[in-house]
This record gives sequence, structure tokens and C-alpha cells, in this order.
Amino acid sequence: MARRHGAASRGFIWLAVAVVVLPLAACAVGGSVTTGAASASSAPAPVHSSLKPNPEFARLPQYVGTLGKRQIVMRLGAKTDDPDDKSGVHGEYQFTDTGEVILIAGDRTGSTLEGEESNDGTHITGNWVGTFAADGSLSGDRMEVDDSNPQPFDLKPLASGASAPAVGGAAATATPAPTPAPKGGQAVNGVGNLVTGE
Repeated sequence: MARRHGAASRGFIWLAVAVVVLPLAACAVGGSVTTGAASASSAPAPVHSSLKPNPEFARLPQYVGTLGKRQIVMRLGAKTDDPDDKSGVHGEYQFTDTGEVILIAGDRTGSTLEGEESNDGTHITGNWVGTFAADGSLSGDRMEVDDSNPQPFDLKPLASGASAPAVGGAAATATPAPTPAPKGGQAVNGVGNLVTGE
């Protein structure tokens, strides 16, 4: 009988370990664990990043505009590291008020962008779904990992030779409008770089 009791105790220990480890694993992959009243009243946690702008992304097409009520500069272009990936895009965006950098990667199929963002390069912190217009502008919604709390984004391509808005404290007080793209259906600052596999 002592053996059965020992086996039952080990079974309970494994169950207890699973109860503790599984919620921690959910947090490690970008999920969150909440309980009852806490989940009903808690607001989404703000995204915080310690990333710096990647010099490799500086050559990508730039877009300026807003995410929610905040101004951002996005650098987004076709992935070139995998020749078999014809629809992949990657880059980063930066809040002009704080300078915070968030990575973004996903796919462009026709005029549709579907992407995921990360504030540390490892964990997914949000989803992006948007549409490219004929003039190269991009609009849609950025959502939490569970597709909740949609925030609209509206981005315009930065015209060739135009400079992006200043990043940091000065940008919070003065937010210059993006330079409009030239008319006539021409690619603007490499926007054609995002036309993939078509």
C-alpha cells in the first residue's frame, strides 16, 4: 500500500507542476494569465521596448502617420533573406514622441498586409491587418495578441528626398505632416519594393 500512496503523491506532484508551469509557459509565448475579476477590469498593458532602430531597416521604404492617436514612422519592406518567401515583409516602427522601437514582420498578399509585432524580437505583442491603397498608403488596425482592442493606423509613404518627423521629446509638440507622394502611379521611395510575388 505504501507504493500506491507514493505513486499517488507523485501523480499529484506532476499535476501541481503542470498547474504552475502551463500558465508560465503561456506567458512565455506572449499570452497572459488573468483571473476572474482581474481580467474584466484590467486594461491592456502598454507596449514597452528597449530595442534600438536597426540600421539594416534604414534603407526600407518609410511611412509616416498615426497609430491610434500617436505619430509613428514605419520602415517596412520585402524580406530578402529567403528567396522562397515571395510575400514576406519586415521592418520596424518607432513612436515619434518616445522613440520606442517595435519590430514588425508578416506577409503582403495583393493589397493586404497581415503582420505581427514584437517589442523584444522574441515575443509577439500585437497583430496588424491593413490594406495598401493605390497611392501606397497603408491603413487598418493594430490589435492585441488575442485580436482585442483594435487601434486604427493610417500611414502615408514618405516621398523620396523628404525627411521623417523628428523622434523624441520635440516631436510631441510639433508633428509635421508627411510630404505627399507624387502623382502618376510612380513608386515612391521604394514602395514598389513591397510588391511581391505578383
